[in-house]
Amino acid sequence: MNARVIRWFLIGLLLGAAGMGLYRLGEQAQYERMLEALQTDSTRIMPPALQTPPDSTPTLEADAQQEIEHQRHNAITSAIQKAAPAVVGISVTQLRQVRSRNPYAEDPFFRYFFGIPDRTIKRKVENLGSGFIMSADGYVVTNEHVVHEAEEIMVTMTNGRSFEAEVVGTDYDTDLALLKIEAKDLPYLSFSDDDELIVGEWVIAIGNPFGLFKVNDQPSVSVGVISAMGRDFERQDDGRLYSRMIQTDAAINPGNSGGPLVNVHGQVIGVNTFIFTGGGSGSVGVGFALPADILRDVVEQLRTRGGIERDFWTGLAVQNLNRLVAMSLGYSGNGGVIITEVDEESPGKRAGFLPTDIIVEVGGTPIINTQTIRNYFDNHDLRVGDTLNFMVFRDRKFVELTLTLEARPK
Repeated sequence: MNARVIRWFLIGLLLGAAGMGLYRLGEQAQYERMLEALQTDSTRIMPPALQTPPDSTPTLEADAQQEIEHQRHNAITSAIQKAAPAVVGISVTQLRQVRSRNPYAEDPFFRYFFGIPDRTIKRKVENLGSGFIMSADGYVVTNEHVVHEAEEIMVTMTNGRSFEAEVVGTDYDTDLALLKIEAKDLPYLSFSDDDELIVGEWVIAIGNPFGLFKVNDQPSVSVGVISAMGRDFERQDDGRLYSRMIQTDAAINPGNSGGPLVNVHGQVIGVNTFIFTGGGSGSVGVGFALPADILRDVVEQLRTRGGIERDFWTGLAVQNLNRLVAMSLGYSGNGGVIITEVDEESPGKRAGFLPTDIIVEVGGTPIINTQTIRNYFDNHDLRVGDTLNFMVFRDRKFVELTLTLEARPK
């Protein structure tokens, strides 16, 4: 009796479990049909822009790669691609005089009895620099100190072509030189017409530092900003005059001299010329470039005339003004120089200067004494044909006179 009850109980339990399983399977199938219907409806009403394609992950990765590639190519890289083909390396053989000392020259006995002199010999020296092509027919701009006293000049382009160059003209004072190579249809750089540079704007120095052009005929590039403008330096011990210089923190090293400083448009705004080293031998982020307005003027004169005419004269003789002479002329001002002589047929005579005129100002600069007026002429890039405005004291009143500098008579 008990066994039969237990058997029927187990059969009922199994039938119940089977029924429950069939119910759950039916419910799961209905749920999946509803989910599929909802997805179909949402796809139908969802805007296409919000629908996520099944292969969205590869598309996003491609978009990211494209954005990275776009960011790599910016205004600076575009300017470099435009300017680099026109930058050249310059190799120069110079003939320099070297003093050769006799080994016995330091011995007082030999010097006293034999009068051993020092010998001066000429020796060939290799020098490296940079430059850039400024016209399709082969005119090349560089610094004068790169080609100074050159016996041979070789210009190498980024495509590996080399040319022997001739000097068209040089200007020692502004440290500029114009060369010519015999070639046509060359890549070239243009001077920027915009002289309104901005402190802080990006600039690019391109050149041949340490002669690296020899490795693979490719220029080196450094990027920085304009740190300052209009830096005027007094005439150097070697006679050069650097005025209105552009200061930049773009790295400029030995061998960069003569290379272009370009803006983000790939236009030349200056020629890299010298650096401050802080006692070392490399760049410390203080470099200087000759500005484009000086380049345009000097290069054009070098191309058409072969040089800059600076051997001018005024025909005026001056001396310091003492108090007694000033009082006798009715002049109570501080400083000034008095004209003691005006040459006949001179620029000063044609400008209307007279003896006893007191010069108190030249070109807006107050004149204190003869040293002041000498400094003015030494530290300004004056040339034949330039005009100067003078303020003079004559007959108890101030008179303005304009003098045009003329070539010194031969």
